[in-house]
Order: sequence, then structure tokens, then C-alpha cells
Amino acid sequence: MSVGCQGCRSEGERFEIAMAFQPIVDADTGRPFAFEALVRGRNGEDAGEVLARVTPENRYAFDQQCRVAAIEGAVAAGILETGARLSINFLPNAVYSPKACIQLTLKTARATGFPTDRLIFEFTENERMDDTDHVRDIVDAYREMNFGTAIDDFGAGHAGLGLLAKFQTDYIKLDMELIRGIEASMPRRMIVEGVIRLAHSLNITVIAEGVETQAEYDVLRRIGVRYIQGYFLARPGFRTLPDVTWASGSRAQAA
Repeated sequence: MSVGCQGCRSEGERFEIAMAFQPIVDADTGRPFAFEALVRGRNGEDAGEVLARVTPENRYAFDQQCRVAAIEGAVAAGILETGARLSINFLPNAVYSPKACIQLTLKTARATGFPTDRLIFEFTENERMDDTDHVRDIVDAYREMNFGTAIDDFGAGHAGLGLLAKFQTDYIKLDMELIRGIEASMPRRMIVEGVIRLAHSLNITVIAEGVETQAEYDVLRRIGVRYIQGYFLARPGFRTLPDVTWASGSRAQAA
């Protein structure tokens, strides 16, 4: 860690957090391609309660502790045996120097035996990013270290196509508002099809998140989406890796 960086001055603050995990399913194989780590309170409290405590002054500490909790929690839950990747949400504004601020993550991966080339870091475009050049530098640095990168909630928030014009991540995760009711909405379907064509031309993999119904799933498969996440396939499991449930009348329950 860089001596005297702004983040280091707040790293002593502790958050009482644990992780829930939700699979991102490879619909071609029926198996989890990755598990997304979702922050919760130590006893399973909702993410909103935890995030309400995050401020510009302590977001570095929060971001670092989430990375540690995600890796340690996923390994404890058995992810090493699955071959799946681990997708960790991070705050670009909490990363002061990509290669310095990643050191605790690398240390945790080594200590738990988790292969770093199975890590994906996703950032939400709902977080305001005033310095997109800095975000591009993070994406470039993470790519050099063989991490995957993803834009979460694509199609909502502060930016969308503008981000892809400046840098390209390995994955984009379509926002659930584009997915909801897509079987009955031609505009939604046309937008998603357009994003898929654009993503393929940029060598970016599309993930659809927030899929809740058989009808949504069927449309996404017909238009070429391979990777799917949502309650239709599995709810997040608190401290566990939930099984994928394919029957529309059954759901994997959170622990």
C-alpha cells in the first residue's frame, strides 16, 4: 500500500459485514459461470443498512473489507470445488492507485488458495464517476493482472454507451429495468438486441441480471444471451453457494 495515500488513513475503520452469493449461470451448460458476492450485515442484514454507513471518508476501508469478505466467504462456502469465478463489486472512487490498492486482495487470495485469474471486479454505473480516465486506468491495470472486469447495471445510472466509448470491460451486466417484461415490450427487446450486437463487436460478454420469469429467460435465450442471473435461477445464499433451480415453480432459497 502506498505510504500516506488518502485511503490508508481510513483503513482502520471496521464494518460488520458478511456476503451472500448469487450464481451467474451459463445457460449453455446449466452450471454457474460465476458467483456474485453481495454485501450483507454480519447477521444477514440488508445491504441498504450496510451501505448507509459508507461515506467518502470510509469508502476505502469498506471497499477493502468487502474484497476480503468476498474471497474468504466464497472459499469457505466451497467455491474452489466448483471451478466458478468470483465477481466482486468495487468502488472505483475508493481506488487511489490500482496496483497499490489491490495488495490486500492479492494477499487474501494467496492465503485462501483462490486463483486470481478467477476474479471478476464489477463496478456499477450508478456510482458517479467524475474521472473516467481513472476508471479506465483501473480497468487496464486489472486486465494486466488477469482479472475480469464488468460494468454492472448497464443501461441505468450516470453513464452507459459513453463509458464503452472510453474503455471496454470484459463483461457488461444489463440492468434489470431493461429485462423486466422484455417478452411484452418490443422497445426493450430491440434495445437489448442492439446492446448485444454492439458488445459482440467489441468482444464483450453480455450478462443479463434480474431475470425473474420463464418468459424473460426464454426471450433472452432466443436473442443470444448465454449468461443469466436472477431469482428465476437462484436467490442469493447467505454465506452459501445456492444451487441453480431450473423449474419455474421452484426457487433456491437463501440460507
